Amino acid sequence: MSNASADPGAQTAARPAIRAAAPASFSALRHRNFRLFIFGQGVSVIGTWMQTTAQAWFVLTLTGSPFLLGSVAALQWIPVTLFSLVGGVVADRLPKRRVLIATQTTLMIQALTLAVLTWTGVAQYWHVAVLAGLMGLVNSLDMPTRQSFFVEMVDRDDLMNAIALNSALVNAGRIIGPAAAGLLIAAAGVPAAFLINGLSFVGVIAALAAMRTPRFQPAPPMPLLGRIREGLTYVRETPAVLTTLVLLAAVSLFVLNFSTLVPVLARQVLRGDARTFGLLLSVLGSGSFVAALTLAAASRRGPSQRTILAGALTVSVMVFALGFASVFAVAAVFAFLGGAGMIVFSTASNSFVQVLVPDELRGRVMAIYSMLFAGTSPAGALLVGGVMDLWGPRAGFLVGGSCGLIAVAGVSWWRMRLGAGTLDRGERETVSNGGP
Repeated sequence: MSNASADPGAQTAARPAIRAAAPASFSALRHRNFRLFIFGQGVSVIGTWMQTTAQAWFVLTLTGSPFLLGSVAALQWIPVTLFSLVGGVVADRLPKRRVLIATQTTLMIQALTLAVLTWTGVAQYWHVAVLAGLMGLVNSLDMPTRQSFFVEMVDRDDLMNAIALNSALVNAGRIIGPAAAGLLIAAAGVPAAFLINGLSFVGVIAALAAMRTPRFQPAPPMPLLGRIREGLTYVRETPAVLTTLVLLAAVSLFVLNFSTLVPVLARQVLRGDARTFGLLLSVLGSGSFVAALTLAAASRRGPSQRTILAGALTVSVMVFALGFASVFAVAAVFAFLGGAGMIVFSTASNSFVQVLVPDELRGRVMAIYSMLFAGTSPAGALLVGGVMDLWGPRAGFLVGGSCGLIAVAGVSWWRMRLGAGTLDRGERETVSNGGP
């Protein structure tokens, strides 16, 4: 969504001048709502990564089990798998800004509850598991709504730039948050990290409340299953979207959950402490941050299937390589490159799908995207955690990376079977023009 104006014609006339004055790498920031969104994210994202780090370290310290650590990650994402399609229908039926205010408020309460439980010393594994499940339930609505909200904050031709800038911000938080959490846990304990995250949601909620959005126009009534079927039918009948989502599911299942298992690498392979864990996550985030800024600078070229495959290949190779790392410096190099590949793959996939999907189906299709991107993590986390428990921590990285490489090869072959590419002429024009 572009900025509101009393004179739409004047706004359109002024747009080229504004665009010319803004660096291409930051063109999405010319939209007021997106600037507010980025401000809110900047306040909150560091806290979110601090909680992610603290929760993983707390569970591993409490239980000593990679499998139980993977189980918490699974419980956190099982609701995304089960309910994202319903969340996508809600995203297409209700004002997205109001939905996001409600979900972010609930996530704030969840973080503060975890802080109180750990601060009072009563927190047990099941407490963390239940609260992880609650987070997943909220995310099943928050994720498709947030993903489909980008196109309401910026124009379609700034969509990839906005997604890349948001990824850069998230990964800046990934750099700062884990390192800060490691230091804070060592100095003040795990509860402090949870408390900071809870308070950080105030910035996001305030930014959403300050946005000016157009009056919401609800879609015509239709049964829930009929709306879900519409989104699934679009994906099935659009080969470019279908093959992208299949690759997304496979790489998310076997590869992208490796960041949740970094504490196992830090503690059981590198023999480090919370600082080692935090630094490894920060290095991973640094790679993601650099890649996101590079994509933002190149966003005018639009998303491509080659970029998607290159990102998937890179992150799969680096996860496999982590299975051989034995010293911090080597593991840090692989984590940096893996983080870069991860963000190239996820950002290019997100942009590619969003550029093609019609507005009226956006929430439902992005719900499918969210379900496959995050909702496959439960099975993946349990699988890799189980492999680590049976055959040691290195085996989890080797198995995950190998499966990722097989998925890249399989989808590449599938696309070749479909022809020179999976985009028909109209779809190629859609991507090159920045949307319909």
